[in-house]
Amino acid sequence: KELGLASVGAMAEVPSIAVLADQVLEAADFVSIGTNDLTQYTMAADRQLGSVAALQDPWHPAVLRLIKLIGDAGAAAGKPVGVCGEAAADPALAVVLVGLGATSLSMSASAIADVRAELRTVTMEQARARAARALTARSAAEARQAAAEPDDDGLTAG
Repeated sequence: KELGLASVGAMAEVPSIAVLADQVLEAADFVSIGTNDLTQYTMAADRQLGSVAALQDPWHPAVLRLIKLIGDAGAAAGKPVGVCGEAAADPALAVVLVGLGATSLSMSASAIADVRAELRTVTMEQARARAARALTARSAAEARQAAAEPDDDGLTAG
């Protein structure tokens, strides 16, 4: 901003930025979460190294908890939190991401229709409930399953 930029943001691609998201948002106008890198660094698993590539799953509760830290910091600061990367293109995960505090999702054009359709099926309260269930899981598979459980209103997720 000292150089004349009107809006300055930060990429959240390492766990440390999530832990300090409140401080980052004191200086930044927005945060954009790069889920591919955040997952890779959280899980200490290079996505191009075949022996650990299976750990590269943004549904992992550790990754989701970091995203929630950033989402909560954004909400507290009244600043937007975007998500970019493969995670935003997964319709079921997009609902969870919104429930964790994402205010925008960036994805390939081919994914927009499916994600939009899925988001239209839930209220914000339902998205938050699905996110909360996913956060209690012990694995990526359990998080997916928890988010797909019926909402309190009896409607089945995704």
